[in-house]
Amino acid sequence: MKIIIDAMSGDNAPNAQVEGAILARKELGVDVVLTGHPAVLERCLRERGAAQDSGITVVPAMEIIDMHDDPSTAVRRKKDSSMAVALNLLRDGEGDAVVSAGNTGALLTGATLLVKRIRGVRRACMAPVLPNGGSGALLIDCGANVDCTSEYLMQFAYMGSFYAQRMLGVDSPRVGLLNNGAEDTKGGALQREVYALLRQAGEAGRINFVGNIEGSDIFSGKAEVIVTDGFSGNVVLKTIEGTAKFLMKNLKGALTSSPKAKLGALLVKDSLSGLKKMLDVSEVGGTPFLGIQKPVIKAHGSSDARAIRSAARQAADFAASGFIADVERNAEYMRLRTEETGNNNGNNKED
Repeated sequence: MKIIIDAMSGDNAPNAQVEGAILARKELGVDVVLTGHPAVLERCLRERGAAQDSGITVVPAMEIIDMHDDPSTAVRRKKDSSMAVALNLLRDGEGDAVVSAGNTGALLTGATLLVKRIRGVRRACMAPVLPNGGSGALLIDCGANVDCTSEYLMQFAYMGSFYAQRMLGVDSPRVGLLNNGAEDTKGGALQREVYALLRQAGEAGRINFVGNIEGSDIFSGKAEVIVTDGFSGNVVLKTIEGTAKFLMKNLKGALTSSPKAKLGALLVKDSLSGLKKMLDVSEVGGTPFLGIQKPVIKAHGSSDARAIRSAARQAADFAASGFIADVERNAEYMRLRTEETGNNNGNNKED
């Protein structure tokens, strides 16, 4: 297995990427390709005693796509960037998956333009796994597609189901549609259209559709796949992140507010460490782009070496999972026929 790491993108690049690559070699046994400025990366490898590791290679890329670059044009304008070179290597079969902590929009655009979508998939989407006390809950989409059609969301449901089976180990993942109520009449026109499509897919035995899921049910374990448009999904994800930070900050303050509180903190230290680990991006890995022909993992922009290692692990598992073959085999069921869609916002146009 060979993982390509965009070594120059991210807040802590290239040190975190190089150290993460070394950890991936030692702990996962994968080969790693680092894309970026050769002199910089080779110096980083020498400083860490890994210059002679034949399992870590450097491919030159003299430009960097940063957070200020226009996501829609960055990979076209900066063809010699570490991100573009990494994606081209993946497209050409020079590795099995890509990991990048860089500009999310540029990475998604680059993956779509260079690596390409799976045939039949209308839009690639982002699908982070949220903790729910069990296998986790896949939130799909979380920001890649703000404006969605019913066909897009139906495809997200299929892809989320396949991913949960392959990567979360759930035999029959429960698929829920994020809505403002549990009844099948809830939501706007889009949600009602999607509900009907997912119910039909459920009755055909292609997915395990369990109906609408309200925001309060996300962490309840009622569904392993939560389907929504990118706008709503991103609001949900950012709200969860902000709430978690707020609670952890105030919990820390409460546990250090007095000698008695500090004594209590010592007693619950191990339990709190487990909670912190569950929320730690360094352990989780990254967010997969589903619908792309080959695995692309978006690591958090502030990823440290452990987070890059975890993203490489996730990328290797993804590449070996069989998920992409699942989507390819079921593509015909994931498309709407003309008579089903009518003029549903151009659902039937190839785009």
